[in-house]
Amino acid sequence: MPVGIEAWVTQIPPVTRGWLALCVLTSLAVQCQLVTPLQLYFSFKSAFVNSQPWRAVTTFFYFGPISLDFVFHLFFFMRYSRYLEESSFANRKADYFWLLLQSSVLLLLMSPLFNLPFLSSPLAFVPIYLWSRRHPSTPISLFGIVTITAPYLPLALVGFSWILNGTWRAAAGDLMGCAVGHIGWFIRDVWTREMMGGPSVFSEAPPRLKRLFGENY
Repeated sequence: MPVGIEAWVTQIPPVTRGWLALCVLTSLAVQCQLVTPLQLYFSFKSAFVNSQPWRAVTTFFYFGPISLDFVFHLFFFMRYSRYLEESSFANRKADYFWLLLQSSVLLLLMSPLFNLPFLSSPLAFVPIYLWSRRHPSTPISLFGIVTITAPYLPLALVGFSWILNGTWRAAAGDLMGCAVGHIGWFIRDVWTREMMGGPSVFSEAPPRLKRLFGENY
């Protein structure tokens, strides 16, 4: 079994694998009481006025206590982040990391509007949304109950999250992730192609970042 788990983990593309590992380790650290959620959440005052900048990073790795909601978000983020990295961003690790980095900055700027201390779930919806827009005709079976096409997947997951948590605040974070995912899709698939006529700094990672990931440019 350990060999099987190791083989499964190594098959996950590198950016998704690193993100998944940090999320799992963060939740385990909280579960083992090595850290508390109060040390991880993000607010502008705590991060930049009280000189605790790590909060602008840790907010993207904590999905809450290990629960059904934790498993739900982690499963769907890992599945569709992997699909996206293996298809649209195959052999383009730097570009995928650049997408997630830009999305993270946007979410940090938007977070005061929704007063969300943790932004892991909104960020997880970015690759889900982008993948769904790039595979519009792909049928998806939700829990073996209903079959939908890919563009409806983000809204279906938002609705399920709302039902699972029983509060609109959970859905608000996921909807914010969909909005940021839409911006990422528009920049890469509409604005860059139809208005710029080619890649731009918003759609393609800078050369320095590509060198960091060992890629040619």
